[in-house]
Amino acid sequence: MKDQNYPSKRTSRRSFIKTSGTLASISTFLPFNFTELDSHMQDQLTSNKSIIGEYGEWAASLLPDPPRFSLRSKENIEETNLSAWRTEAILQAEKCIAAPTIKLIEGPTILSKWELDGVVIEAMEWKLAYGRPTRAVFLRPAQGPGPWPGILGLHDHGGNKYMGWRKIASTNRDAPTYIYEHQTTYYGGVAWANELAKRGYAVLVHDTFTFGSRRVRPENADTISWGMPDIPIEPDQEDEDYIIAYNEWAGAHEHIMSKSLFCAGTTWPGVYLGEDQVALDILAARPEVIKDQLGCCGLSGGGLRTVYLGGLDHRVKCAIAVGFMSTWKDFLLHKSFTHTWMTYAPLLPKYLDFPEILGLRVPLPTMVLNNKKDELFTLPEMRRADEILQNVFDLSGYAERYRCTFYDGPHKFDLAMQEDAFTWFDRWLK
Repeated sequence: MKDQNYPSKRTSRRSFIKTSGTLASISTFLPFNFTELDSHMQDQLTSNKSIIGEYGEWAASLLPDPPRFSLRSKENIEETNLSAWRTEAILQAEKCIAAPTIKLIEGPTILSKWELDGVVIEAMEWKLAYGRPTRAVFLRPAQGPGPWPGILGLHDHGGNKYMGWRKIASTNRDAPTYIYEHQTTYYGGVAWANELAKRGYAVLVHDTFTFGSRRVRPENADTISWGMPDIPIEPDQEDEDYIIAYNEWAGAHEHIMSKSLFCAGTTWPGVYLGEDQVALDILAARPEVIKDQLGCCGLSGGGLRTVYLGGLDHRVKCAIAVGFMSTWKDFLLHKSFTHTWMTYAPLLPKYLDFPEILGLRVPLPTMVLNNKKDELFTLPEMRRADEILQNVFDLSGYAERYRCTFYDGPHKFDLAMQEDAFTWFDRWLK
């Protein structure tokens, strides 16, 4: 059955690339192509320069190593109470990201239900206290009585805020070309949420803050007289030219949103965490789901969300972060320009290095999947992040519950990586 709520207008590959932004990433729109970026990556490996010039060495010296709440900072790990350390470190991290209280005020409501290729799909909607309703899909195996382990699928950024859950889930066999191209470029040509459901999981994928159904409508924003591209009025039906124009506008709007969130006393990671926790509540409440066997997974922006959700909400029994793992030093000296404002929580680096946010979930099973030529990070700092996380699990006595793998190629979550991720879920959730 084809869901009429999701149009299937075809667009060209050229337009898709423009729609998705220059990088296959969580990055904003950057003025160079992959070849130029690869050359830049090589230059960084042989250069002592930083992206903030002569201030780089000084700024990097401000980062404590190890940070104050790092498990690595404990002089005698054998005498450290792991639970007490984790509780104290989580409280400090929560202060830094300053997540607002986010409540479900209406729903979830099932809008329609159908079956596709062995997967039962439900289109869903729920209402928070702000913004338009959140659209989502719930997928489960068509065969078997259940219940099944539950996975929260976290969609990427990809320079495309017009779309959210549709990046990783499929509701029909005739998806628009721009969705097909997105999945081909980043996911080996498949909707991985569907593939995971076929494997015996109940999967929920929702639009997060400022994406898809939750996106900012320019007509509702006050006029900004400089620094923003022009955008036409949104048409009634999905239109290729409008999607391109919208994504340019949304990319340029991100620093405005982030600064406004700072002024409200919160952060973008904090809002992400709150909205993802509401979705986790909804997933856990489903009768088809085993509520103490929950996992989460995502690429890029979804990997970022996995770091915060998996690190700070231990209802997530198995977490897999894909294509988003490095150190604060990497961002500071080399790569902050390849990421949006959604990444950062001021002051948090004083207390935890970036991989140690995810490490707060120790001893719960944790996987990190990286690409050796990922345009968003430097390889040495990705490897350093792996060392830090492995050290956290080693110190706590649970080394076997952490795994990190580096794959050839650029930023992606391809079929081989998906198989490794799904096998890790099988090991720890089934």
